[in-house]
Amino acid sequence: MINADVANALPNLTAALRTQITNDIRNDAEPISKALYRMAPVELKELKEQLQEMLENGFIRPSVSPWGVPVLFVKKKDGSMRLCIDYRELNRITIRHRYPLSRIDDLFDQLQGAKYFSKIDLRSGY
Repeated sequence: MINADVANALPNLTAALRTQITNDIRNDAEPISKALYRMAPVELKELKEQLQEMLENGFIRPSVSPWGVPVLFVKKKDGSMRLCIDYRELNRITIRHRYPLSRIDDLFDQLQGAKYFSKIDLRSGY
């Protein structure tokens, strides 16, 4: 969850995140609306807390969309729970834009001479 100190230190972060994201969906696709996966009471409590925090921080908003996919939790190394969205059904009807991936040896060449590497979780990202 985003710490208030971090949010205050990065005042433009939420504005930058307010980006309209679009998916190109096949024309013949029907809206997907899946039920919530079964969750233990502790997971439901965590879900409510995380959703409330994201709502308060302006990362999400209430929606009446006919589209909906389930969420689940994955335990992080520290024992806390990471909220994950199961987009598999949506991915099946999304038009894939194909472009070549960079070659791994080219990527490693770009790292040549680097001294420091970081492993960071920018707001529960993988």
